Amino acid sequence: MATVRALVRPATPRRIEICRTAAAIFRDRGYDATSVSDVARALGITKAGLYHYFESKEALLFEITMYGLDRVRDDVVIPARGIKDPEARLREIVTRHASIATRGHGAIAQLVDEVAALPPARRKQAEDRMRAYIDLVSDTLGELRAAGRLRDVDPAVAAFGIIGMILWLPRWFRQNGRLSSEQVAKQVAEIAINGLVRPRGRRRSKKVRR
Repeated sequence: MATVRALVRPATPRRIEICRTAAAIFRDRGYDATSVSDVARALGITKAGLYHYFESKEALLFEITMYGLDRVRDDVVIPARGIKDPEARLREIVTRHASIATRGHGAIAQLVDEVAALPPARRKQAEDRMRAYIDLVSDTLGELRAAGRLRDVDPAVAAFGIIGMILWLPRWFRQNGRLSSEQVAKQVAEIAINGLVRPRGRRRSKKVRR
């Protein structure tokens, strides 16, 4: 397996176009079943033209992965950390992440399972970034639980359930469909909040033994 020598370079419109096109192909065919020629053909360029931007297929996957994770960090994690109320924070996390998944980054956001194909050092870098997001969701659910506002669900199950629901969105959402990206994101957030959070003033009551 080729190594990925360089860190992710500054995104340019052309590199982003390549990442989005390759991400869609990797998603539909699988990373291992996709060749550099397949990606180049979809972009209307030669293999040599693609290698001008990326030294290997692994380098392309790494940049796609980090580009998607950068969006989650910048558009979800950083803004949400500034919200003190855990319910409001959870709503913001889900809404923002769902918005990413239903927009142009949808295919990129879906390639979590392909991270295993990266060289060990780069795989760890991507997994550490993923962990920061998962921890944010888990910690938020933990705060709700400590306040007696989380329904009778395990926080870990709830965290991965929410993330899985969001990552599935690009598989069925259509940009020109009946609902807009914003509408779908808000409804997904409503499902998450109503399914996991107890209404204010209704803390879990302890059962009285008779």
